[in-house]
Amino acid sequence: MTALRSRRAVAAFGAVSAGLLLLSACNKPTPLATVTVGTNSVSTQTACYNDGKVVPPADLAKCLTAKDMKSIKVASDDTVRFGVDPSIADKGWTILLNGQPLTESSKETYRTIPGSVFFNSQYGASGNATTVSIKQGENNVTGLWSFKFEKKS
Repeated sequence: MTALRSRRAVAAFGAVSAGLLLLSACNKPTPLATVTVGTNSVSTQTACYNDGKVVPPADLAKCLTAKDMKSIKVASDDTVRFGVDPSIADKGWTILLNGQPLTESSKETYRTIPGSVFFNSQYGASGNATTVSIKQGENNVTGLWSFKFEKKS
């Protein structure tokens, strides 16, 4: 009976070890940023994240113009809610509109902004779509999460 228990214990240990090895080979997911308008939400990870280190400026430019951004429809009378993981907030984050700062840096995990801002030419918006990003880092950018806002008619 003890030999059978020993074999089971060794087999169980081997299975757990193999599982941990497979998990360690996976890339760690980046923190999430979420935008909510009414009852609709979109969340995204980012390709512009360097695990807390500065992201090269050339990479940031690519992220601001990426074609595969999550999109959400926004009307001018909507309230847009931004939420970020605490790991983003800890380093400070700023909302960008078409690459330009829209807000001051914050260390909170949640912010709201009126929907009318995102299509207002005073803030550099034009047309029926705009890129809204969340920039992590106050002086140096350590992450960038981007969304496409589409004007709701």
